[in-house]
Amino acid sequence: MSLGEHLGELRRRLIISICMIAVGAVVTYVFYGFILHVLQAPYCQAVTHTSESGQCAFFVTTPLQGFSLRLNVSAYGGIVIALPVLFFQLWRFVTPGLKANEKRYALPFTFATAALFALGAFVAYLTFPHAMRFLIDVSGPSSTIKQLLSPNSYVQLILLLMVAFGVTFEFPVVLVALELAGVLTPARLSSWRRWAIIGMVLFAAVVTPSSDPFSMLALAIPLLLFYEASIVIGKMLGK
Repeated sequence: MSLGEHLGELRRRLIISICMIAVGAVVTYVFYGFILHVLQAPYCQAVTHTSESGQCAFFVTTPLQGFSLRLNVSAYGGIVIALPVLFFQLWRFVTPGLKANEKRYALPFTFATAALFALGAFVAYLTFPHAMRFLIDVSGPSSTIKQLLSPNSYVQLILLLMVAFGVTFEFPVVLVALELAGVLTPARLSSWRRWAIIGMVLFAAVVTPSSDPFSMLALAIPLLLFYEASIVIGKMLGK
């Protein structure tokens, strides 16, 4: 392909991706009530578990705050719904530059990327009630401090946590891709294991938006397992 053909292909892939995000945003906007209820569930679990009264409603302080929340959730939802298509478009843009024996990995990589992102977001969602309980307990006794949350700050926190987990769970895809490209080898990854463990734990502590130990461990442990799995997969692909 010439440079102009590459740019034309990139434009085509971007247009398809943007259209899919727009469709996903419309779907999220229509089902906003259900999605907000799902996002609110971890907070309700945390409040019920603590000494609070069990009231888990959010409070808005400006007339436009609720509408801006709906738009933000719709934007995030559009990206999440479009993720499989986005990853597929990315691989479709890359595959023309690959050899015939390399193109066969495009579909497995697309599926693995989307599945791992969804798994990471799901793990973050399951972990979030424990994170909220920790944050509520560490803030002080309920007789002194009452929880009065803004929906924007809460939804932003849980969505950031889910996105952080989803992106981080792409770690094995990156390692396997580097192994296939010959940049890394399973033997080299094995020799780096001790330093890698320290680095992954520190990375989990820094990246976790809620800064609680539950979320940090929930992110660090899968990273360690993914590292070992990447070594095994690299050895199998090498054969």
